[in-house]
Amino acid sequence: MTSHPDFPPVFEELRRILQPYAKKLTVKINTAEGFSLDGPYNEKWKKELFFGAVQIKKNYVSFYLMPLYMYPDLLGNISPELKKHMQGKSCFNFKKVEKSLLDELSKLTKQGFERFMKDGYS
Repeated sequence: MTSHPDFPPVFEELRRILQPYAKKLTVKINTAEGFSLDGPYNEKWKKELFFGAVQIKKNYVSFYLMPLYMYPDLLGNISPELKKHMQGKSCFNFKKVEKSLLDELSKLTKQGFERFMKDGYS
């Protein structure tokens, strides 16, 4: 499925952002082209809540972060450069490794995880 040689390194960098949270969440997918984390079963929503994922697609590598959908105020301070990579309310698409943007996304993921934990979703 990988259509571009830069995508596996981008995928690995994005997976590294999510991996620290695997200790407290559930790894649902862990392959060479996909990595996904869920929180535990939530009584209020009657299901496991999706936290985040990375997936290699045909034209880019997608990074999904559900806390951004749950807490849109987290997006209040993101840079215009990172905003350009957004698709929808909780997805970012990358075609190459952009260190400063991945660092910013890592901080945003940490903030999202902290809110997720604080609200008892994990």
